[in-house]
Amino acid sequence: MNTDNTLLALRGVVKTFPGVKALDGVDFTLRKGEIHALLGENGAGKSTLIKVMTGVYRRDGGDISLEDKPIHPANTGDAQNLGISTVYQEVNLLPNLTVAQNLFLGLEPKRFGCIDWRRMNREARELLAGYELDLDVTAALNTYSVAIQQLIAIARGVSMSAKVLILDEPTASLDADEVASLFKIMRELRDKGIGIVFVTHFLDQVYAVCDRITVLRNGALVGEFEAASLSQQDLVSHMLGKALEKAVHEKIEHADAESRDKLFELKGARSQALEALDLSVSAGQVVGLAGLLGSGRTELCKLVFGVDGLVAGDAELNGQHVRFTNPRQAVVAGLGLCPEDRKKDGIFGPMSIRENMIMALQNKRGWWRYIPMKKQRELAERYVKALKIATSDIEKPINQLSGGNQQKVILARWLAAEPRLMLLDEPTRGIDVGAHAEIIQLIRQLCAQGLGLIVASSELDELVEFSDKVIVMRDRRKVAEVSGNEITQQRIMQAIAGQPQAS
Repeated sequence: MNTDNTLLALRGVVKTFPGVKALDGVDFTLRKGEIHALLGENGAGKSTLIKVMTGVYRRDGGDISLEDKPIHPANTGDAQNLGISTVYQEVNLLPNLTVAQNLFLGLEPKRFGCIDWRRMNREARELLAGYELDLDVTAALNTYSVAIQQLIAIARGVSMSAKVLILDEPTASLDADEVASLFKIMRELRDKGIGIVFVTHFLDQVYAVCDRITVLRNGALVGEFEAASLSQQDLVSHMLGKALEKAVHEKIEHADAESRDKLFELKGARSQALEALDLSVSAGQVVGLAGLLGSGRTELCKLVFGVDGLVAGDAELNGQHVRFTNPRQAVVAGLGLCPEDRKKDGIFGPMSIRENMIMALQNKRGWWRYIPMKKQRELAERYVKALKIATSDIEKPINQLSGGNQQKVILARWLAAEPRLMLLDEPTRGIDVGAHAEIIQLIRQLCAQGLGLIVASSELDELVEFSDKVIVMRDRRKVAEVSGNEITQQRIMQAIAGQPQAS
């Protein structure tokens, strides 16, 4: 399996979970002294591939070799002993321990059977000096910034392994200067012969630091590319599975949507996660949010709904200034949010379909104004019928429904609360074709009834079909806005990739 300077090679790797083939014969090659980007949208298989590399998951098929020798890591400890370490977005160290203790955890230098604290602290300072860090290594890790903690985690990983370093979204919480410092360290490690796997959603960062790129989609390998010879536009096409020359679709027209009174507006709005932007939604209008995973679509929905606070700029609802500091304020004002992660943030799994449906309305009314059981049942039965939710009993726990039916229950929850503005974050993700079509039809009906909609989706054909205008996000900032007949997959993909628009 070893060719040229191959360091780590995966060939035909398969990983299956009940009902899902997470990896379908994936190949991946990491060379010595390179930074290799591993890219793909949600569900592409990136995390599963990393967990197979590091022994978290046992592969169901295929081969892995390190320096031309077959390996079978049974856990992360095995992988580290072989020379493979991972640094995650959420630093996987112990914040209450000192910097030195974290660097040498499980590898403490001993003297007469006891930890040699003086030697450990000295070696910790020497190790961090190689990263241009002059720290008090006896201070607790949590006294330092996230950026410093990331570098400490990298220093630990390299000192333990010094062969393969996997960086999983290491820049997500860093500012521009901190990213530049991290990239400097990554280049220095590359020059020492270490192979680095870099997982990120920031395409500009890929081209700033990476030598090669591997793209996964739906658990399969799309291709491996030299970064210098792959344009951002082509990269976006590979990630989304859409060719630009086939990207023009006819769209629904909502003729006078933009001319109606504004329902909701953001003016120069900024949160901790987003740069300042403007956005407006009129009654009966669908505003699409486009962009790759991590571009800021979800963060924008959270800003509108009060999950993330507004740190600058203004928000107006029906011409009145609003500043939501929590989601309940947004609910009372007439907003609803169907979140991206249905299982984590949307459903209350053990609770019944009925209980899940009435949750938003009860919250809007206040818990002291209890909805009578008869009214609850009437609402639940009405929406089960209206949305064609496949269930024999509204008292069935929602976690026994299919993904598509769970999504319909969440939609029913907000419709029962009679919102004026709905935010749908990936409303068709992870559902079957039939439910997909029904939810698209529901979006059309809601728009026709005068409800304002903000819909974030990675499915560009959906956005083209039902949006009156599309806001394009990249690197957590608004980079383009297209409307009317200008809404095509080609225009959106060019904006995502940072390409100039054709005149």
